[in-house]
Amino acid sequence: MNASDVLPIQAAADAGIRVRALGEGDHERWSEYAARCPEASFFHRVEWKRVLEETFGFRTHYLLAERCGAVAGILPLAEVKSALFGHTLTSLPFCVYGGSAADDPQAARALHDAARRIAEQRGVRHLELRHTSAKEPGWPSQDLYVTFRKELLPGVEDNMLAIPRKQRAMVRKGIKNGLQSSFDPDADRFFELYADNVHRHGTPGLSKAYFERLLQTFGPDCRILTVTDGAGTPLSSVLSFYFRGEVLPYYAGDHERAREVAANDFKYWELMRDACERGCRLFDFGRSKRGTGSFDFKKNWGFEPSPLHYEFTLRQGGGVPQNNPMNPKYRLLIATWRRLPRAVVDRLGPFIVRGLG
Repeated sequence: MNASDVLPIQAAADAGIRVRALGEGDHERWSEYAARCPEASFFHRVEWKRVLEETFGFRTHYLLAERCGAVAGILPLAEVKSALFGHTLTSLPFCVYGGSAADDPQAARALHDAARRIAEQRGVRHLELRHTSAKEPGWPSQDLYVTFRKELLPGVEDNMLAIPRKQRAMVRKGIKNGLQSSFDPDADRFFELYADNVHRHGTPGLSKAYFERLLQTFGPDCRILTVTDGAGTPLSSVLSFYFRGEVLPYYAGDHERAREVAANDFKYWELMRDACERGCRLFDFGRSKRGTGSFDFKKNWGFEPSPLHYEFTLRQGGGVPQNNPMNPKYRLLIATWRRLPRAVVDRLGPFIVRGLG
């Protein structure tokens, strides 16, 4: 059973709220709520449940808060078990946003209380809720990540002119170099660039099967844009999600030549241009760690960072986990990983990264 089979109904008498596990007949109600709740993100879509279960083998706990029979909040959770990184309960693994999406603080608190009970029942090391705004100020939190979101202007040329001058010059350099973009029907070109990129950075990568599952599961709301040079050689690629008029470039990869011809700059402009023409209202540049090249790159586009609030219940002592490449204890492992052959890291990477979430 994927949902918690020992989760008792949570009653909040003062607010008339109860929390229960998602049932097979609740998927439509969950989807309708995720589509209308302002706090919900693409990662609150109920389809992520099967992606996490069937691709990674995670045990999931999807919680519904109800008031007078109507959905008042949702909280998707998944357990991650790893010999390297421990046993955790997260909303959600591999998703930069998550946590509760609710009508009000009372519904959110009821969901959080239920999540804490599941964490205790399952004996996890910690519970992690990934919110875009602080919901549990009394919990330990991680002040490492920010997100970059910006409204799109109605006209394509207006969006070009809104890019700061130096960054706009890089986009025009890519255009001058004769770069072209197109949307791919499969993950073949994307995966080769992605796998090469993560190998160069010394980090384990996800499997090609995972990206194929995303394309299959989310259909037109998951698209891959690839940039090529004049000879048709793939130089840079990005897999993006679409949700309620927003576009979120999420996974990316590039060739070593990409920087010299401004392929990455051109790639994100082409994605922005296409999003504008599709009627999207917001460009979400996604998560970055403070003090990284990715952080600086997004600021160069005129996007301002907003802090993400990753809030924890630490059940077995210790501090907030720091399972990221900036942790000094991983420097030797990163250097070693870079030296391994691509064939080796492509096989081993998905087993390691599964435990990171």
